[in-house]
Amino acid sequence: MGYTNFGPMGYGPGWNYPLFGSAIILVLLWSLLWKGLALWRAANRGEKWWFIAFLIINTLGILEIIYLFAITGAKLSDFTSKITHNSHNHS
Repeated sequence: MGYTNFGPMGYGPGWNYPLFGSAIILVLLWSLLWKGLALWRAANRGEKWWFIAFLIINTLGILEIIYLFAITGAKLSDFTSKITHNSHNHS
């Protein structure tokens, strides 16, 4: 029997499973961050078609980033200033 690229149980890729799981979690968090920001901004601007598109289309944050910065003209400080402002008010 020769060398195979399968995991310990004889099936699936022989990847480093903890590293692969961590990468999946990071991609999920990245995507959720941008999707949440885009959904929030589209809802506040009353743009229902953008809101629906963000709910249906998953692009790992690419469409959401384009919408936020190219379409609406948002700046990163638009989001970070609200976070720091809100954390000071709750102290």
